[in-house]
Amino acid sequence: MPDRFGPQSKVRQVVDGLGERGREALRRHGYELGEGFVDVLSQYQTLEHAARQERLRDLGGLLKELNSSG
Repeated sequence: MPDRFGPQSKVRQVVDGLGERGREALRRHGYELGEGFVDVLSQYQTLEHAARQERLRDLGGLLKELNSSG
């Protein structure tokens, strides 16, 4: 079964797809969504781009966590 999320997945896809679990995973990896997630540009940023901008730590670890069952 292919992974649901990859480097080209958008931050918005993670939040929409996993809800609070996705938000917490992003926070643990350094990505701060902010109150109400109002920054439209950040919502559509890819995970890879966020990592390149150093807004996100350990992209590989985040993808493993997002794609793990449970």
